[in-house]
Amino acid sequence: MKLPKINKNSGFVILFAVTVSAILLAIAIGVANVALKEIKFGTSAKDTNEAFFAADAGAECALYNDKASVNLFVDPNSPVIICAGVRIGANEDETNLWSFVIPGLGENNRGCAIVTVDKRSLVMPQTTIISKGYNVGDENCASVDPNRVERQIEVSY
Repeated sequence: MKLPKINKNSGFVILFAVTVSAILLAIAIGVANVALKEIKFGTSAKDTNEAFFAADAGAECALYNDKASVNLFVDPNSPVIICAGVRIGANEDETNLWSFVIPGLGENNRGCAIVTVDKRSLVMPQTTIISKGYNVGDENCASVDPNRVERQIEVSY
């Protein structure tokens, strides 16, 4: 009786196919990872700009509405200012620190700014404006968005 001849190359094709598939999958995952990081970076840059320009708008609004008095930001009898076409109430605390919120800023009207005007300098008359801009916020500038970005501008004169 004659025994059949055994082919010694019988598993090579499947091994080669699995190896090539694994290499192609690794390359595809690497390219997808780079693309995802680029998308996140682009979105982050846009959110940063929105927050910075909201902070800038808040600082400019405070500068425009400042009464240039040593200890007075707005008239206490009528503490209303107009910023971005919106009437906003400016609140003064007992230490001559004024604050207000500007909602509806940015490209999609989702940004906001929280502005604080400090006229408490005792050494020499000085005003400090701290404007914190956010890319996302409601009418009180509050948000639970995990992608919320804050930028701050401080002006002293």
